[in-house]
Amino acid sequence: MDAETIMRIRRELTAFLHRFDDCFGRVSTRRYLDLYVEGQLSDLPRKSIEPMADAAGEPPRNLQQFLSLFAWDQGRLRDRLQQYVASRHGHPNSVGVIDETSFVKKGVKTACVQRQHCGAVGKLENCVVTVHLAYATPDFHTLLDGEPFLPEQTWDADRRRCREAGIPDQVTYRPKWQIALAQYQRAVANGVRFAWMTFDEGYGSKPRFLRALDQMGQNYVAEVPSDLTVWTERPEVLYRDHARDRALGRPKRYPRLKVKNNPRIEVRNVLTYSPRLRKVPWETYHVKDGSKGPMVWRAKRIMVYLPDEHGLPTRPYHLLIARNVLKPEEVKYFISNAPEATPVQTLLAVAFSRWTIERAFEDSKMELGMDHFEVRKYLAIQRHLILTCLSHVFLSEFLARHREKKSRPDRQPGGHGDGETGSGLGPRRPMLPTLRRDDRRANRVNPEAKRPGRPQPSQAYDTAIAPIGHPSGEHHPLSLV
Repeated sequence: MDAETIMRIRRELTAFLHRFDDCFGRVSTRRYLDLYVEGQLSDLPRKSIEPMADAAGEPPRNLQQFLSLFAWDQGRLRDRLQQYVASRHGHPNSVGVIDETSFVKKGVKTACVQRQHCGAVGKLENCVVTVHLAYATPDFHTLLDGEPFLPEQTWDADRRRCREAGIPDQVTYRPKWQIALAQYQRAVANGVRFAWMTFDEGYGSKPRFLRALDQMGQNYVAEVPSDLTVWTERPEVLYRDHARDRALGRPKRYPRLKVKNNPRIEVRNVLTYSPRLRKVPWETYHVKDGSKGPMVWRAKRIMVYLPDEHGLPTRPYHLLIARNVLKPEEVKYFISNAPEATPVQTLLAVAFSRWTIERAFEDSKMELGMDHFEVRKYLAIQRHLILTCLSHVFLSEFLARHREKKSRPDRQPGGHGDGETGSGLGPRRPMLPTLRRDDRRANRVNPEAKRPGRPQPSQAYDTAIAPIGHPSGEHHPLSLV
């Protein structure tokens, strides 16, 4: 990167960060925002506090106190960031994505750490798990929020341990879906509008979460576990008692299901036992050309009924079943509350848009050092996650502007997924490679330090999902309307 580009980046970064000045009570505290974000965008091999502070010629203790002790409003900074994204990147086809990630940590002192499933290594490990909300449009995606998950038995039940880790008494155990719902509500309150929400079966298996989104009028496509039960035909519901019941003196609760009704069935068995679904032909969709060949899925859809909190049938929902053509044993099930006329192609495109948050995690960890934090206190971890969201928004915007110069005028991907729209953040190149200040302490940074390896997320999907064998032979771009 030449000197002119570096200076232009600095000017853009300075202007961007000035938007958050009112989140800091003192100028002396505000200056550490620049230092921290510049450190995350730099080419340091490890982006924990000590190497970032050494490279900037600053005592590491000052940067540690910036995260854990100095008075500034991280909640306001997060709100300002979400308002900024809402004003600059609103889009009628926006998708919100909920997911979690994990960070391997040693010892037992780090807030929220325990031995649990760690997605970063794919097994049980001592780690901290965080829940995140991402925002994606056809040409932009970023992280909007992040919050540590507080385990119930090992942490919430031991308030003394919580106080030692700096966890406030008002911070108590909440299931991950409740954390995600609060993040969604917070983003909406800050002006962010999601045309769709999508998430994996860890959240799609929570009826209360789905009902809450439904009640707020939010369309979603949720992956669900294969043992989720549904009605393929609406069961009959009784709303009045019968004379026979009154004569026998048997009190009944109304409304209630009629005794003789079709039972609910697990979604994995719908293909086998539903005559209506068997009559629906499979449609084949080309999702993307991946590094190992084309990603092709066959899908079909049927309207089903879910039970509400009283066990009574709700309105119709889409049950979308997708099968990997190259791996027929891989079958995914999705439930959606979208209008009945919504095309299968649109539902499938939303369902497979979760790659955006996976890519955001990958870039935040590999480029911004999101998993390099070495702080232990709860407030410091929370602030680190929010600052990483801030850095990721700037990084996404900067690289999106550079992609625009190289893309075609209509900025649409080609028929084989070779366009720029919906692609990742670009080449693995540091944003600010010369942000280190001339100070002797910068020489103490270990040049051999390396980040630990981690599994790569699944290949990013293109934002165009095309049906194969369409009569017109045309490539139909994704439409989320």
